[in-house]
Amino acid sequence: MAKIILTFNTLPEFYERLSEQHTLIRPPKGKDFSQEELKTLVQDADVLCSVFDIPIGRELLGNAPKLKLVANYAVGYNNIDLDYCREHGIAVTNLPHSVVIPTAELAMALLLSCSRRVVELNQELRKNNGRVSLGRLGMMGLDLYGKTIGIVGYGNIGAAVAERCRAFGMKILYYKRHRLSSEIEAERGLTYADLDTLLAQSDFVSVHTPYSTETHHQIDARALSLMKKGSVLLNTARGSVIDEDALIASLRSGHLASAGLDVFEDRDIPRAGLLELPQVVMTPHVGTQTYDARVNMNRELVENVLKFLDGRTDISRVV
Repeated sequence: MAKIILTFNTLPEFYERLSEQHTLIRPPKGKDFSQEELKTLVQDADVLCSVFDIPIGRELLGNAPKLKLVANYAVGYNNIDLDYCREHGIAVTNLPHSVVIPTAELAMALLLSCSRRVVELNQELRKNNGRVSLGRLGMMGLDLYGKTIGIVGYGNIGAAVAERCRAFGMKILYYKRHRLSSEIEAERGLTYADLDTLLAQSDFVSVHTPYSTETHHQIDARALSLMKKGSVLLNTARGSVIDEDALIASLRSGHLASAGLDVFEDRDIPRAGLLELPQVVMTPHVGTQTYDARVNMNRELVENVLKFLDGRTDISRVV
């Protein structure tokens, strides 16, 4: 029987499968365990179930000599010290499947909100007591049909966004480290482009790159300058993939028309400059903030843990 620490608050569904076979330690309802609490709890833990906003660093892992698995409740895993895990034979898993649809749907929500200026128009109605006279040419938006969207990071979520954009009649450019086969490109209606070409030719750019030292500020001032004047940038990946100060400057200058952001550089808190710009649509890192997503994430995490403890290899293992 393994000791499993669930570090965070979430819905109860599926966790009974763990408690039926193993010892499951959960935080009080509505709370996460603190780092201090975890330092004590992990001392004899076999499995640690983590989440993207709880750091699983070297100091904490050093208190867990029996630890065999860190099961992360996210598709990203930059909250975990992977080097330490590799050095000490600790497996790490993530959730590459259950997060796909909700995150892709949020990217579409941001895309439509930016293209049709939904948030700006909503605010105009509210501050003017419902009376807004735009005329025929005021606060015009953009059609999606016939436009080009560039997908930066064509993984599972990027592919789901591309599929939905194709249904809107958009042309799809994509960039990833390893190009797909010509057969898959033809089947999915995709055109490969290097990053510079994608930025220069896209009316909308949607970022889905995992965060690493290599992708830090992948979209910087130079990259933003390559984008079309009047284009739109979306980010539902990780905040630090985009240089936020450079983005603010590009928006203020009018080079970019708008941005839709679910993630931000500083602990997912947007800079003041973004808050001042009405053409920026923001959500507070809620890509998977739906009931359905949380239940599916619970299931996927529990399956990863149970399969690992049973010695199976058909899990979403990243280390």
